Amino acid sequence: MSLNVSFGVSTWLWTSPFQKDTISLFEKIKKMGFEAVEIPVEDPALIDIKDVKHALEKLELKAVICGAFGPSRDFTHEDSTFHQNCFDYLRDCFDISNTLGAKFVAGPMYSAVGKARKVSEEQKKKEWDLAVTNLHKVCQIAEAEGQVIAIESLNRFESDLINTTEELMHLVHDINHPAAKVLMDGFHLSIEEKNLEEAIKMVGDKLIHVQVSENHRGIPGTGMTDWKAFRKGLEAVNYQGVVSIESFTPHVQELADAVCIWKPLAKSQDYFAEEGLKFLKNWADH
Repeated sequence: MSLNVSFGVSTWLWTSPFQKDTISLFEKIKKMGFEAVEIPVEDPALIDIKDVKHALEKLELKAVICGAFGPSRDFTHEDSTFHQNCFDYLRDCFDISNTLGAKFVAGPMYSAVGKARKVSEEQKKKEWDLAVTNLHKVCQIAEAEGQVIAIESLNRFESDLINTTEELMHLVHDINHPAAKVLMDGFHLSIEEKNLEEAIKMVGDKLIHVQVSENHRGIPGTGMTDWKAFRKGLEAVNYQGVVSIESFTPHVQELADAVCIWKPLAKSQDYFAEEGLKFLKNWADH
């Protein structure tokens, strides 16, 4: 039985930030055989939504909207001006998502990426409560916009708040809103989980987006990821959304520094995408 999924790729594989020129990648992405494109929204002001919408419709590509949560977008910060910045940013993301016909905004939106410290239980509880309160408000905003959110766990080197699927489901439970859904990223899962199949089953019907690369962030199928268990988990929860390749280019300094990619992970970024898709199509069919 084949997995009933479609395949996408993040423009982060080639460039950052997403801006007017990035639209030129869409034709190549379509020719490679992808059905969806992940659009990372680093700066909403750089995105010409009309041009993006026109290009997507012309090429019959679906859009997936992913948020970028740097130090200025931190729902666990003690200064509430950071929270407001995050609310304003996510409203822009929901507008973009709606205009492009997408149904959700995805990402590790509970805290700033890279905020990884050993803190006291008291401090952790304080930050947890801030994340829960603020994400409940985000869910209310999303619901009013006809959207939902897909929350992602990150490995321990990128966040100290939500690392495991169990912690993520605890967060979703505490947010207690139907708009709180889940994104699972195989890279982070390969670091933090004992069993991919069981982790996916734990999420169940909350799973609305999947990102993949290898345990070393490289081309899917070239590392130690347990793809058989990954597939069995997706089958068990009847996942029918997009499976999207997310990795990064070492050729944009700021992005490479943020994700610690110091050298190329493939002979070219196009080769990464083509070989990754070839592997994933075979994986989904067998």
